[in-house]
Amino acid sequence: MCARRARSGPQSGSEQPRTVPSGESGRRFPRYDVLDQAGTWDGATRAVVTGRLALQPDLRFFSLAEEAAASALFDRLLAQDGPPGVPKVPVLQMVDSRLAEGQTDGWHHRDMPEDGDAWRASLRGLDADAADRYRAPSFAALTRERQDELVESVRLTAHESPGKEWHGMPAGHLWDLWMRYACTAFYAHPWSWNEIGFAGPAYPRGHSRLGVGLREPWEHPDEAPRDPAAAPQEPAASDGEGRRR
Repeated sequence: MCARRARSGPQSGSEQPRTVPSGESGRRFPRYDVLDQAGTWDGATRAVVTGRLALQPDLRFFSLAEEAAASALFDRLLAQDGPPGVPKVPVLQMVDSRLAEGQTDGWHHRDMPEDGDAWRASLRGLDADAADRYRAPSFAALTRERQDELVESVRLTAHESPGKEWHGMPAGHLWDLWMRYACTAFYAHPWSWNEIGFAGPAYPRGHSRLGVGLREPWEHPDEAPRDPAAAPQEPAASDGEGRRR
């Protein structure tokens, strides 16, 4: 969990070893580093992308209590729960900057508050649920397992009864808010691109191999092409003579 004012991220992307997000083994594209392509980007694009690897600014939107709840929530939503000291995509800081600068999506659901207000209300809701259900002082104080239970209860309500209110907001629209901000920040970061094998900005080089299943010379194959959310496959049964059924 991010400590106040401690900022994740190296100072310079080009001088750092290949990195994938905390909680991800990097097994799918183990020899791929999108920063190897930085020389093909134009200067403005390169500055934007590598700037995301710099130390993030101090928090300006979230309070201390909101920071603790938001940090824990993003870790649960994105499974950035690797060992201590392993780099994390600084989603908390990236979302905080968006909200502080009013860089929303330019719209919000009619039955939801403005995004900043909705974020504050939802984090208070998580703290209230932690107190009501587990007698804990805050959501951040819960174990990961109990945090997962609370987050999963919101997800299930959003899926099964999206119009049902959770702390005064429709669960479906709240879940949409959480995931839009979390995923937008996470997948804007080059470490996440390493995880999924994304080749980065195409401008000005462009792409030439546009067919299904084709790769550009600089792209790497997926070495573990399985849906990570799929249930593990059971090994095939044997007939007793070493043959698979």
